[in-house]
Parts: sequence; structure tokens; C-alpha cells
Amino acid sequence: MLKITVDIEGMMCNMCESHMDDEFKKQFSFIKKVTSSHSENNSVIITTEDIDDERLKAAVEECGYKFLGAARVPYEKKGLFSFGSR
Repeated sequence: MLKITVDIEGMMCNMCESHMDDEFKKQFSFIKKVTSSHSENNSVIITTEDIDDERLKAAVEECGYKFLGAARVPYEKKGLFSFGSR
């Protein structure tokens, strides 16, 4: 699993966030979860496959926003019973 943080300029409200979430889900069916934030100017995508920057940029621009870049880190789901374990 992979966590991709996409920096986006131009989202102004909750509807903008919803619009961006819907666009990512529409274009990339393998996404497990996406959460956009206009206050943090980004979308966080949890996915099983990497998405190259050009495809991310196209999705962002399709919604009328500006793609600023993307960062990727491995993602490990934290389960209910992982609390306190090492």
C-alpha cells in the first residue's frame, strides 16, 4: 500500500474537497481511500498502485485546480489490536 499526498492550489470549501475526492475515485478505481482538505491544500490518497504525477496532475486540472506536486510514502494500515504492540 502507498500513501500519496497531492498538493493542490485552489480548493476553497467542502464542496471543492468532495469534487476532488470524486474525481480521483472516478479516474483511479484501485484507490482504497481519498481525503481532500481545502484548509491544508492537499488530498491524501491510500492506494494499492502508484499513480504517476502526470495522471494526478490531469485529475486535479480536470477539476479546475492547480497541481503543485505529490509525495509518496509506504502505508501500513494500523489495526485495532496494534495499539501498544512493538
